[in-house]
Amino acid sequence: MKHFLAKAFNLEILQKSRLAWVDYLKGIAIILVVYRHALLGIERGGIVINASLENANMIFYSFRMPLFFVLSGIFIGGSLLKKQPGAVIQNKFNTLLYPYLVWTFIQITLQVVLSRFVNASRSWVDYTYILYQPRSLDQFWYLPALFNTTLVYVLLKTKLKTPHWLQLLLGLAFYFTARYVESISMISDWMKFYIFFAIGDAIARLFFTDSVQRVLQQKRSLLLFAPFFALAQWYYVSHTVGEALFLVIALTGCVFMFMIAFQLQRLQWMPFLRVLGFHSIYIYAMHVIVIGLLRVVLIRFAGIHQPLVLLTLCITGGVFIPVIIYNCLINRGPLWFLFSPRKPGAVKKDSRETTAPVLAS
Repeated sequence: MKHFLAKAFNLEILQKSRLAWVDYLKGIAIILVVYRHALLGIERGGIVINASLENANMIFYSFRMPLFFVLSGIFIGGSLLKKQPGAVIQNKFNTLLYPYLVWTFIQITLQVVLSRFVNASRSWVDYTYILYQPRSLDQFWYLPALFNTTLVYVLLKTKLKTPHWLQLLLGLAFYFTARYVESISMISDWMKFYIFFAIGDAIARLFFTDSVQRVLQQKRSLLLFAPFFALAQWYYVSHTVGEALFLVIALTGCVFMFMIAFQLQRLQWMPFLRVLGFHSIYIYAMHVIVIGLLRVVLIRFAGIHQPLVLLTLCITGGVFIPVIIYNCLINRGPLWFLFSPRKPGAVKKDSRETTAPVLAS
């Protein structure tokens, strides 16, 4: 049993010399993503949800997606120092766009075939949305959004030598004009989040200085910043927030989550979050399918209708079952092609670039 658990959850990563705070950060965020989709699925099934659960979803929504664009931006400069721009883009295609194409096809197909049992109303037309309207495909919009953001940013940074200040100005311009092309979310999504990616790259050098790292690791910093985070989230939940203010609220949430991740790294608490963070892309791709099937089993066959019980079970299954499936059947297994265009072999599992997949609408 111990050997099975070690393999099923790839526990050896806990012994690797990785940046633990990155995995903690992604682990927290992927749970928040699964929380949102589990909650929406239960609600759309006709079960009344407590207002506090809805408010929690609103709070998490304000920062979890910007968080991953900031995180990806922090590491893009390091990636470009080690690899040519073409190699970086190729890596992003393999880790983001390829899984997007594969798993959107799988999920749409299952939703069409099992239409009697699922909440989503799908038809064969939905396959066309893969190319131009990922916002209509549940959680998947994030993958092409991050790929396109990276593509545009890398081209501007390496080919036109665009400085940080200009990238930030472009990011603001994209952010405030994205609403005009929302009918094509393949374009509007990357425009909305480009600014967060640019901020990540702009602060990267400062972020990794010893002084900033010490501040992030201090418990006092977390306690001092907590009231600002709470105030920002209260305002977001209780007021209609414009685009400019949302930017401030989102960045406040990002800073707070970074501080929490560094505290967890310092204390070495909740190592399961590191496991989930390492596997976040796989959880992200599979969790809607998993929680959809779980919800059907729990409601129709087990007769469970209590919202909190359903939510807890769906979140637990939604984060852990994809990890087990990946490590037992996909990672160096017969279903390797579900996440990689090339069969894994010589490339070490831990040599992948840091990406920030998780995070969904």
